[in-house]
Amino acid sequence: MSGSERHDGRGRLGSILSNLAVAVGCVLFLGAFAWGAVVYKPYTVPTDSMTPTVNAGDRILAERIAGDEVRRGDVVVFTDSAWGDVPMVKRVVGVGGDKVACCDKDGRLTVNGKPVDEPYLRAAGASSFATGSSASPQNFTAEVPEGQLFLLGDQRSTSMDSRVHLEDPGHGSVPRGAVEARVDAVVWPFGGMIGRPDAFSSLPGGVSSEGPLPLQFGALVAGAVLILGGAAYGPLAARSARRTGRTKVSAGAH
Repeated sequence: MSGSERHDGRGRLGSILSNLAVAVGCVLFLGAFAWGAVVYKPYTVPTDSMTPTVNAGDRILAERIAGDEVRRGDVVVFTDSAWGDVPMVKRVVGVGGDKVACCDKDGRLTVNGKPVDEPYLRAAGASSFATGSSASPQNFTAEVPEGQLFLLGDQRSTSMDSRVHLEDPGHGSVPRGAVEARVDAVVWPFGGMIGRPDAFSSLPGGVSSEGPLPLQFGALVAGAVLILGGAAYGPLAARSARRTGRTKVSAGAH
């Protein structure tokens, strides 16, 4: 095989690998983007009732889920006519059959008599509750009807949540069907993933599993790397093959 033929072969191989990388990258990138658009919906948080977990004006991504997928500890987006018939963001602390109360002698929320440590009530680096020494400024007790959810804001001193509706039918709870989505991440300003609280994991039903957002993000990044890398590799491989061919031709001439 002549040097020219070897050069052409290497050039074609580089072009094939480059095109393959770009094609796979496009599939990953566009597939992850489409998957995310189907699974997730963006929202803007309207109030500071969920501070410090999410703040007023934050842009969040919430996974579209059915009401029966909701677990204690989830931060959810829901709409209920008794709460103003507009999308609201709160944390689920009780499900059907639970007795939710506050506060025990240590100022903690209890679910079915079990104290719940709520680290999400503290600002980053703080050692005490954001609202003071207890999980709620006022004491309350509520029994959650079957098929309902009891919701509180993380900013317990100002949040208008289930405590405000205790005298309503359902003791302040909302139907599971009112839930539109579960909040997985704060995307602007970047705050990262919203974890599932360990405190609820020992209760019946446990906590929900993490959503697919990290996998989707990984596919987006991998796709972008393959597209950029593939686009750059083709010309570099062809240039290298030409340079090698010229060197061999020059050496043969001597």
